[in-house]
Amino acid sequence: MIFRSKKADGDLDAMRRNLRERHEAGLALVERAAGRPRKTAIGAADSSGLPEAESADLTPELVRSGIARGGCLLVRGLLDPDAAVELAEGVDRAYEARESAMVGGAPDRRYFEEFEPDPRFDLAFERAIVGSGGGAGLWLADSPLMTLEILDAFERTGLNRLASEYLGERPVLSVNKSLLRKVRPTLFEDSSGGSGGKASAWHQDGAFMGDVNALNVWLSLSRCGDQAPGLDIVPRRLQGIVRTGTEGAAFDWSASRAVAEEAAGQVGIARPIFDPGDALLFDELLLHSTAAEPDMPSVRYAVESWFFGPSGFPPDYAPLAV
Repeated sequence: MIFRSKKADGDLDAMRRNLRERHEAGLALVERAAGRPRKTAIGAADSSGLPEAESADLTPELVRSGIARGGCLLVRGLLDPDAAVELAEGVDRAYEARESAMVGGAPDRRYFEEFEPDPRFDLAFERAIVGSGGGAGLWLADSPLMTLEILDAFERTGLNRLASEYLGERPVLSVNKSLLRKVRPTLFEDSSGGSGGKASAWHQDGAFMGDVNALNVWLSLSRCGDQAPGLDIVPRRLQGIVRTGTEGAAFDWSASRAVAEEAAGQVGIARPIFDPGDALLFDELLLHSTAAEPDMPSVRYAVESWFFGPSGFPPDYAPLAV
């Protein structure tokens, strides 16, 4: 099925149908791929720091090379800066609509309406966790209009095609791992990770997702890394999950700052500066953390979207076809 992400002049019912059809198509893709596990093979190469590329040069081979050398690939100008800023304004509206709903108001349901998946999925507890701690996350699927806006942007930039070629199969997103981010430095008690501040805990997503076939697109919608919280990264290809749950780690699946520094070795931890429209591409083995300092004056806006191959889709996640 080829989806047309037309917003139908703000027709909420059309947006709802689009989300429902994507969910049903995603379920079908995952069910058909069951028993046919596929894994994108990534080796390891010597790292000299964080790999970068321009969006015009982006290919699946370049992504694989970047991940092999530095655990990820920083892509400059993946999205037009003006388009990124416009999406950030939409993120603001989505958060405002959720806040209105939480206090019993009448939110603009184009921007916030809790997505109801197939009955086999119960998202209530996880949704509450995502929105806790100051509200640094909002599921993309809970914003019908922003879902279509983001997916339109992915189509325009060629991300859908890139993910398909990289994974070797038609990709699906998940409700659980597709997020609109609005992050203030004050959300973080300890940006260094020394005491394992909850939201800035060092982690590899593979520690809780398991063995998946995945490509994450972390798209910045504002300048961050200096003025606003960004990402701290271990720019090396790691071949497995580092030690978790040690002293200084926030969770049993997260790592301490000391473990991250050990993993980085002589290459050191990287804190890149992102401009609106820049993106970081990586898989489930990248060791990273939110980078925030108390004196950062600005809010960071971003979209995080994990593309999964249906054959390596995480159990218990709710799929969305792209």
